[in-house]
Amino acid sequence: MADFTGKNVLVLGGSRGIGAAIVRRFAKGGAKLAFTYAGSKEAAETLAAEIGAEAVRTDSADRRALIATVAARGALDVIVINAGTAMLGDPLTLDPDAIDRMIDVNVRAPYHAAVEAARKMNDNGRIIVIGSVNGDRMPFAGGAAYALTKSAVQGMVRGLARDFGARGITINSIQPGPTDSDMNPADGPMASMMHSFMAIKRHAHGSEIAELAAYLAGPHGAMITGSMQTIDGGFGA
Repeated sequence: MADFTGKNVLVLGGSRGIGAAIVRRFAKGGAKLAFTYAGSKEAAETLAAEIGAEAVRTDSADRRALIATVAARGALDVIVINAGTAMLGDPLTLDPDAIDRMIDVNVRAPYHAAVEAARKMNDNGRIIVIGSVNGDRMPFAGGAAYALTKSAVQGMVRGLARDFGARGITINSIQPGPTDSDMNPADGPMASMMHSFMAIKRHAHGSEIAELAAYLAGPHGAMITGSMQTIDGGFGA
């Protein structure tokens, strides 16, 4: 298990699902830990009390609030940008304002959070963005706008890897496939359809995504940057 004792770690979007699993993993490693939440106050406060972390309410769609939250953490060693949202459906009927908010949360927020973190980040720091296998493959109708946001993350990661590389700062995207959460439950109405595309026909567990994040954030991840680390059970194979 990677040792994060004394490391200053911030997880954006850490109260539920994959984010909460990541928060727990860094807490087990001894990190000095904070995480943000938007609407899940009770879940956030319960998790923070359980592991001794700080929960900070921040709407990732609010650029100024997001930048202020990142800046307030000082010199970070690790930032994991997990906050995200998904809008699926007929593009002719989806609410344009909801699509724009998804772009704010899934694209603009990761960019501004990564750049702000890098201003003070310790050399050899780690920036990890939770993307999606749908940045590579969108095998069903209704996901165009969501896939757009996850493909945009790929370009951002590749570019910022070169911008920050001279300081030993790495930036990578983890691209989960179907992962059990309240947004995409393993027994949900789309599960059998998703499993039909997969080599390993089950949803991933949040802890599996968290272990990959810990690996990238640890000493063995020092030469991995500008990459898309797909963990999808063969969804995109």
